[in-house]
Amino acid sequence: MKVARPVLRGPGPSNGLGLPDRVCDGFTASFDDLNLVSCAGFAPVLRLAERAGLQRLAAEHVRVDKPGGRFAGVKVPALVAGMVAGADSIDDMDLLRHGGVGRLFAGARAPSTLGTFLRTFTFGHVRQLDAVASRLLVNLAGRAPLLPGAAELAYIDVDDTVRQTYGYAKQAAGRGYTGVKGLNALIATVSTPTSAPVIAAARLRKGSTNSVKGAHRLVADALVTATTAGATEMRVLRADSAFYSQEVIAACRRHNSCFSITARQDCAVRKAIAAIDPHAWTPIKYTHAIFDEEQQRWISDAEVAETSYTAFTSKGKDKQVSARLIVRRVPDLNPANQNPLFTVYRYQLSRPGARCRRCHRPVSPGRSPNPPCGSLRNGLSTVSAIRCGWAGSTGWGSCCRDTGNVSPAPRRG
Repeated sequence: MKVARPVLRGPGPSNGLGLPDRVCDGFTASFDDLNLVSCAGFAPVLRLAERAGLQRLAAEHVRVDKPGGRFAGVKVPALVAGMVAGADSIDDMDLLRHGGVGRLFAGARAPSTLGTFLRTFTFGHVRQLDAVASRLLVNLAGRAPLLPGAAELAYIDVDDTVRQTYGYAKQAAGRGYTGVKGLNALIATVSTPTSAPVIAAARLRKGSTNSVKGAHRLVADALVTATTAGATEMRVLRADSAFYSQEVIAACRRHNSCFSITARQDCAVRKAIAAIDPHAWTPIKYTHAIFDEEQQRWISDAEVAETSYTAFTSKGKDKQVSARLIVRRVPDLNPANQNPLFTVYRYQLSRPGARCRRCHRPVSPGRSPNPPCGSLRNGLSTVSAIRCGWAGSTGWGSCCRDTGNVSPAPRRG
């Protein structure tokens, strides 16, 4: 490895210390040793991807009949390999030709070749990459313990995130609910109580889109992938109130899955909360809770209760959903409400709707403990650096999904 010395540049006159006015203390490193690899652990990850059939799946399912779109079985693994090595733009894919990387990975292509490949994509080709990603996850689950215990219980978490973009030429960029100009990514992950989440489905959308738009189709894809990957017994979909829709719940029911989705506090929900028996509230372990040994219960300001509720009553009978509504309440500690004549409570709907009592967690917070965007955020944050159209950027995001599954986050203890 050759490391260049710090370079001092400054067109202006020197200051009183004899140094230029502008100082650059950056280092440049180049790996030109044929036996040197800059990324530790690069070889076993690529070997795992090869054994899981990444190259074969890309060659079978991705067909781009345009100049520069051939040999997908080589170019898709090259994109994934570059991301594993740390590339966050097309230009960074040149690191696959540094040092001894070429001896480990024979499918390296020039960054311009990979960029041309992505620019030939349409939405149909993106769906072909999605088929590759879902089958790759199934193969990985069969070769590595990605989802231990999935045959008994698996969680499917759905959420979306907005990744900021820059400039005016980025296709589909817009301002959504966050007010940030960028692209919206809808992601679903699969996890178990003892495993880290892996990405089951992902979709890159324009920045101004609504969170729930197309979510039922992504939920259906994620449930099919999770079932094929080994989640055959009990599957629980978890999502926040942005995905509280009849279409999402219907997708869960079609695939025989439980659901736990935060409901919006509209007039019908508030009426159901007001009808709960005052003696039905049970204290739960919450912030600053104290366990009473004599009474064998938690003494806490937070309480939880359960009632029955029928959602979407404005729709037809076949589209209405009857489920359990689980509510958590805490006293309103607003300083403006001091010395009230009666206690004022704040209510939070704590993921209502699970059809199975033994798998539902009534005191879970409003967001999933396994945020589905975490495994993919670092990769999607580089979408703004990809000089491609919307379809090419979506193809880059699909490769990020493969990279996240091949090298997932560490398992929780």
